Amino acid sequence: MEAAKKLEEVAFNILKQAVIYLPDDVREALKKAYAEETSATGKTQLKAILDNIELAEKYQAPVCQDTGTIIFYIKAGAKAKNLDKVEEAITSATRRATKEVPLRPNAVDPFTGKNSGDNTGKYIPYTNWEIVPGETLEMTVMTKGGGSENVCVGGMIVPGEGIKGLKKFVIDAVVKAGAQPCPPNILGIAMGGGADISMKLAKKALLKPLTEHNPDPEIAKLEREIFEAANMTGIGPMGLGGKTTVLGVHIDYAYRHPASFPAAVAFNCWAARRATARINADGTVDYLTHKLKW
Repeated sequence: MEAAKKLEEVAFNILKQAVIYLPDDVREALKKAYAEETSATGKTQLKAILDNIELAEKYQAPVCQDTGTIIFYIKAGAKAKNLDKVEEAITSATRRATKEVPLRPNAVDPFTGKNSGDNTGKYIPYTNWEIVPGETLEMTVMTKGGGSENVCVGGMIVPGEGIKGLKKFVIDAVVKAGAQPCPPNILGIAMGGGADISMKLAKKALLKPLTEHNPDPEIAKLEREIFEAANMTGIGPMGLGGKTTVLGVHIDYAYRHPASFPAAVAFNCWAARRATARINADGTVDYLTHKLKW
């Protein structure tokens, strides 16, 4: 298969995988939340979510009507070929997926309010690049719903407040978000770098599996503390009360300027949609988060 067509096919496949099939770690976390929920209302909401997941797979339909803003993360081997064809292939795959999956058109010109109709437009789908050693190309897509995106927050903490200030910043964000991001949520948290860097790191942290904890014991402890504090709010599934407001917390950081303490919280809804594939140097493809089911 021609290189550009191969790239487009892989991008299309992971887009379709992402919007129909939730990753196993998210599915299992929702099942665990349902089993442990003590609120009758919260349990009802979680049951509806789990039923929804089954129906999406049965009917090969998106798990949520809001198929989100499409964001790609590309991990490109320094010796990989055809890197100049990646972004065009992603755009073509997005147009195709909009028609065939289908995806809801979610790309709107901020000046005119006109919808492009195919989920593409200036900088959309957005592509994040990372260059790594080797010859492979790893492609990850995240479809980011509007409700969870609307409550993402960035800000500056007083440096002297340190980690205590960060904890307050995060829990204040969770409380203010309430039901809007369709809890139970996943939180990506980042600090340092700069205002743009912290948000970029926070959003990327949402790609980590819920079973993966920070290798630094102190940061892993902070993740647990914020996880417990967020669930003590009682916001619960879909904001109707219960034990589970967040399914997981992932923290990343960059070094900061002594005078600045940037922080960011990125929310993902319970439909935490992501999918990854790796294109090997010989042209073979490994689908890393999902097995092809069509």
